[in-house]
Amino acid sequence: MRVKILGSGTSTGVPEIGCTCEVCTSANAKDKRLRASAIVYTDDATILIDCGPDFREQMLHTPFGKIDGVLITHEHYDHVGGLDDLRPFCRFGEVPLYAEKYTSDALRLRMPYCFAEHRYPGVPNIYLEEITPGIPFAINKTSILPIRVMHGRMPILGYRIGKIAYITDMLTMPEESFKQLEGVEVLILNALRSMPHLSHQTLEEALGVVKRIAPKQTYLIHMSHHIGLHDEVQKNLPADVYLAYDGMEFTL
Repeated sequence: MRVKILGSGTSTGVPEIGCTCEVCTSANAKDKRLRASAIVYTDDATILIDCGPDFREQMLHTPFGKIDGVLITHEHYDHVGGLDDLRPFCRFGEVPLYAEKYTSDALRLRMPYCFAEHRYPGVPNIYLEEITPGIPFAINKTSILPIRVMHGRMPILGYRIGKIAYITDMLTMPEESFKQLEGVEVLILNALRSMPHLSHQTLEEALGVVKRIAPKQTYLIHMSHHIGLHDEVQKNLPADVYLAYDGMEFTL
């Protein structure tokens, strides 16, 4: 299984518009962060996780090929704003989007032209498959487990694919979800910044989750410019915990 981090930033991206802090003006490419997304290549499927407003730019630097399914974590624009740009990938056939009912309903309201009974030519050939946290489903023969996490007070989804788990925008998670993550070897996990936030976990809180799950490797994502300079922060992280960066690839 191979994973590529398409974007490692929070909703504003890094650099943030109008900001002149040392991170936003850094010349280090690892300090440039598009909105959070990843693509997972298994033995029989190519799976996109979230499809934000930077999707087009991200895929210009990724080999073009069939996307077998898109896992949607939640409805926020920085995670679904690029769905219309799936159009080129529909040359290979319909692209299913997997989301829980609340998110599916929100997408139908926001993008009705994509899901209408009679669609006009040129719209993305996508459709919604409703899923339920805790109940596994498959894309081709790849089994996926949706996992409940909390984005502040908002219930959203993380995903486990074999020994890899992807969790973004989390503040807390229920005990049952920790049990569903037992045995994960690679954890991709959000860490917004050092200061507390009402709906995202801090770096310190993320490290507490890492300690409890105890994966072999952790890659931190969904970071704002307040996280600090990539190279400086990395020096102080525990062994086998890494700040992800755009374009990073790793294999399990």
